Amino acid sequence: MNYTFHWLPAFRALPDMLWGALVTLEVAVLSMVLGVFFAVLLALAGRSEYRALRAIATSWVELARNTPALFQIYMAYFGLGSFGIHLDSFPALLAGITFNNAGYLAETFRGGLRAVPDTQIRAARSLGMGPIQAFRLIVMPQLFRVVFYPMTNQMVWAILMTSLGVVVGLNNDLTGVTQELNVRSFRTFEYFALAAVIYYLIAKLVTLSARLMAWRLFRY
Repeated sequence: MNYTFHWLPAFRALPDMLWGALVTLEVAVLSMVLGVFFAVLLALAGRSEYRALRAIATSWVELARNTPALFQIYMAYFGLGSFGIHLDSFPALLAGITFNNAGYLAETFRGGLRAVPDTQIRAARSLGMGPIQAFRLIVMPQLFRVVFYPMTNQMVWAILMTSLGVVVGLNNDLTGVTQELNVRSFRTFEYFALAAVIYYLIAKLVTLSARLMAWRLFRY
């Protein structure tokens, strides 16, 4: 084994990698916001009395949970072109991760809705609240208390999934920047080891922040 480590170039490139980490966080946060929005709709559709809505929700969840995330990103980037819809790398990655997040979170929210007793809704309606008001003021706070930690896990998973953007040409996120640096220098171990540390620190920061938020929001 005669490999000589050169860490100094990797540390000099750290500012560029940190800027890439910001793009990674941007994709992950946007995909979670959109994923939560669609997941709530899917969870409600899965409980709907209309068969068409239940079929749409079931199909989305089954595809998201039982096909590779890479395929979902490929379909957004390459597959939609067959229908005349051409997405750049960033929106294609965002669409793929959002689709995946929504599928997993929909099942989480479905379980969370079951944890909220129906008597809560009936009590809210008896106080004169409308269906939407009762759901917003009574169900949603209890729902997010139940699903908060699973959402945290999905957020970490979304951060890690952003690394798949390199396969559809995204070159300004953390993995893309690291790959560009590696191509120019061939110091694979140094650059990717440093990138792995950054991913690890981001994931731990998200987890720690979630714990602090949970302590602040759910103390009572």
